[in-house]
Amino acid sequence: MNHVGCRPAGLRAWLLELPDAHRVHALAAHLAALRDGGRLPGAVDVVPGARTVLVDGVTGPVDPQHLHQAIRDWEGSPGEPAAHSDPVEIPTTYDGDDLDDVARLAGLTPSEVVALHTGTDLTVAFCGFSAGFAYLSGMPPELHLPRLDTPRTAVPAGSVAIADEFTGVYPRRSPGGWRLLGRTSTALWEEHRSPPALLTPGARVRFVRR
Repeated sequence: MNHVGCRPAGLRAWLLELPDAHRVHALAAHLAALRDGGRLPGAVDVVPGARTVLVDGVTGPVDPQHLHQAIRDWEGSPGEPAAHSDPVEIPTTYDGDDLDDVARLAGLTPSEVVALHTGTDLTVAFCGFSAGFAYLSGMPPELHLPRLDTPRTAVPAGSVAIADEFTGVYPRRSPGGWRLLGRTSTALWEEHRSPPALLTPGARVRFVRR
């Protein structure tokens, strides 16, 4: 396990730490497949994070011997090509309060910012912060900008925003420090939908200018 750190998280779970973000989903998918095939005893939940994967037993401990072997097998494998599926399209109106500042900081015009944001297939790296909020990776480096120095006390639901290497959509009105590019009417979270979250880890996403 030269590339993956592995340490216990409570009595039932293990936290796997990776040196970078781009391999997190691949490891999570590998472990989830083993769990679904009954080859990872004790594992119930496999939860990707920014640079971690949590393997939780929920009702009992995950078998560490099988987990360590699964990681070794994954590290020694060239890996399988990612499955391709049509991206989830999010129609977006680009009139956000921070669009002009993002353009200035990036040395671009607002139209060039929009073109970059809509011109890339993104991937749901992980979910968190609030129900339905997905951290989308794969943004062009030009749009990797820090969060606001002073977060807003209230960001409107449906706001499309960027921060650091990620972009995402605020599912509901909440505080937030991401830079606002625009807005969408797409529902990110519906309790009666299955699953309730529109965007789940590994899904491909594309913003479409409306």
